[in-house]
Amino acid sequence: MATLGFLGMGNMGSAMAGRLLESGHELRVWNRSPDACDELVAKGAVRVSSAREALAESVSFSMFANDEAAEAVLSAENLAGAEGRMHVNMASISTAAAERLTAVAGSAGVGYLASPVLGRPAVAAAGNLNLLVAGPEALVAAAAPYLDVLGVRTWRFGEQPSRANGVKISVNFTILHALQAMAEGISLVESQGLEAGDFIELLSGTLFPGVVYSGYGSMMAERRYTPPGFSMPLGLKDLGLAEDLAAEGGVTLPSAPVLRDRFETALADPDLAELDWSAVAEVTRGR
Repeated sequence: MATLGFLGMGNMGSAMAGRLLESGHELRVWNRSPDACDELVAKGAVRVSSAREALAESVSFSMFANDEAAEAVLSAENLAGAEGRMHVNMASISTAAAERLTAVAGSAGVGYLASPVLGRPAVAAAGNLNLLVAGPEALVAAAAPYLDVLGVRTWRFGEQPSRANGVKISVNFTILHALQAMAEGISLVESQGLEAGDFIELLSGTLFPGVVYSGYGSMMAERRYTPPGFSMPLGLKDLGLAEDLAAEGGVTLPSAPVLRDRFETALADPDLAELDWSAVAEVTRGR
């Protein structure tokens, strides 16, 4: 078993780090707010005092909320002295940030992989994530024993790390549409005096099988939005990433303004802003 570094102990990061720890690996963990590491430390992880220490391990992982956090931590200063190491960035970040981080890591002599994930914290804790991976083939092979612990399948998207981030952005943009589509469908059936739960059971059991319609759909039908597995602000962040990616590629996204309106309205409502992002359905229901 190996000693690994792990940085970023939000809901997803903690779940993935816990999975690696339970599989027998030793972990050196770091988070900007040290107390976020307490639960993992109680299970045997070692808390380090700086990001640089965690990044000094031969293989390290990170899961941060956005571009700014990832770039602040995966800096030239923190990567200095880590030549020959490998870092796997599992965050959902922009392709532009991914390209900058690839360059920073390369200048420091650090191998860099992008591996954003599909799945919520409970899925991560069970090792059932789908991993979108891009980077040099030799690095993918070296990371495979750890990725296999975290996920049920690794999806390869070439040698350029930012490609995996572009795919993740596209996936999340599609999920945003599914949330809005279900919100509108639920609003229609409820306007007829019918049960939203029956409608979602019909959709997920026939034409739309899968975790998005069955999972988020049931949450919407039952108005079961806490605790949030994925926050409302992160939903708006992911929409912004899609808008930026579209602008870079000259792609028009006609539905993006509608989605932006729904999320901005939800975030302006104190009763919705702290809930799971699927609670955006309440904006359409309320209208």
